[in-house]
Amino acid sequence: MKILGVDPAFRTTGFGVVEMRRFTAHYVVSGSIKVAQLADGERLVKLYEAMQTLIQQFQPTVVAIESPFIYKNPQTAIKLGMARGVIMLAAASHQLAIAEYTPTQIKSAVVGKGHATKAQVQYMISQLLGLSESPSEDAADALACALTHAKIATFTTKVSR
Repeated sequence: MKILGVDPAFRTTGFGVVEMRRFTAHYVVSGSIKVAQLADGERLVKLYEAMQTLIQQFQPTVVAIESPFIYKNPQTAIKLGMARGVIMLAAASHQLAIAEYTPTQIKSAVVGKGHATKAQVQYMISQLLGLSESPSEDAADALACALTHAKIATFTTKVSR
């Protein structure tokens, strides 16, 4: 199973792909989709095109996406919702399963505590995937989302046997 993890944002969206082999996650790729310099509509088109390219290139079986948390600024929440919609549309257009996890669930699964810092998430991602250097914050969050799904899928598979 290949999992595409996504940390959605309206300016910089993180992505990370891990592949499960024998109940072990293996790093494939990670990075960021940067669209901050574009107008709002162009950002959404660029994000959609980038997601389409990632899906076609890496052929994931599932997309794990971080769910939104409460924003004080309604405009920020609306823009994040638009970015999430575009990401989910890209996944759905390829008939991919979509799994959603809250930031607290992700941090708990990867670090062991739901209120871990970005630096702690980056460190644990490097350790868990055997990376020689820490990924960017956005990429680390996306990889953490993918690993959360991997952990839940592995547990579900083991329990159902």
